[in-house]
Amino acid sequence: MKLLVVDDDADMLAVVGFALRQAGFPVVSASSYGTALSTFRTELPDLAILDINLPGGSGFDLCGVLRKESTAPIMMLTARGEEADLVRALELGADDYLTKPFSPRTLVARVKALLRRTGHEGGGQTQAGELSLDPDQLLLRIADRDIRITPLESRLLQLLLANAGQVVHTDRLLVHVWGHRGGGDRQLLKQLIHRLRQKIGDDPEQPRWLSTIPSVGYMLHVRDKNVP
Repeated sequence: MKLLVVDDDADMLAVVGFALRQAGFPVVSASSYGTALSTFRTELPDLAILDINLPGGSGFDLCGVLRKESTAPIMMLTARGEEADLVRALELGADDYLTKPFSPRTLVARVKALLRRTGHEGGGQTQAGELSLDPDQLLLRIADRDIRITPLESRLLQLLLANAGQVVHTDRLLVHVWGHRGGGDRQLLKQLIHRLRQKIGDDPEQPRWLSTIPSVGYMLHVRDKNVP
């Protein structure tokens, strides 16, 4: 579960991002139309929160493009509270509209309600070969063995499983696990990978499941349940 927050106000980005991360949501952010569109297409967030006034294009324009490309719920977060803006946003495909100023608790509650209402709450189980992840229960199953994992390990595995058999770049993992590139560093990611390998019993010198690609990132191997 990942959220995209788009606002040209750096302070607002920080406030919204902090509130959502405190509620357990990984967050990616953007401050312009072009960056937001690129980030959305790259990160594929489960929900987008858009300001209306953006450099390079309006939040209305962005909402229209995102709705054509995705069914992910969209919330407009703006200081403009005119009824005409609300009607336009809904006509473009927005699912909710929250006017500034707002309380962080209200924002988080509205985001959770929107995810429930649109059926996006909870990621459900993800599987690749003999590995199966249940992010709600924080359980990783390898064949018939259940392994208890942490929320950070779960986020890491979500992206690796979704891209099983492909190299996932370190920067992309940092964004997905910690919400933004400044939220984690490569040393923390190495420690997270190390702990996960210990839990699943994977040898980094002869990896069965998780390989390090030097100076690039990591790759989760796809192995059929019936192959030793």
